[in-house]
Amino acid sequence: QVQLVESGGGLVQAGGSLRLSCAASGRSFSIRAMGWFRQAPGKEREFVAAISGSGDSKRYADSMKGRFTISRDNAKNTVYLQMNSLKPEDAAVYYCAFSLQYGVTSSPVDFKSWGQGTQVTVSS
Repeated sequence: QVQLVESGGGLVQAGGSLRLSCAASGRSFSIRAMGWFRQAPGKEREFVAAISGSGDSKRYADSMKGRFTISRDNAKNTVYLQMNSLKPEDAAVYYCAFSLQYGVTSSPVDFKSWGQGTQVTVSS
């Protein structure tokens, strides 16, 4: 069982940046895909970005392309989400998730372990 702990959320002005981190425990971390999702109040959870186990493949939601960057450090069992040019509509609780897939995937059903989330608030 992989346990995930997110950090790095907070309050930022529109146009600003935040870097989220997700520390994972478990032996399978370095070979499995990881992802970030988010959920705003009153909305469904949506895909943000995902990265393959090797880190060679990445996928982003269209609205995040060019602004967000996902990366991972398998030696530290950590995945990151660098968020730049933040907009008020990016405000949400951000969750990292662990997939049983080796390759990159954006389908929530492929992710079996979830963190508790970190709040991102963007002021206009």
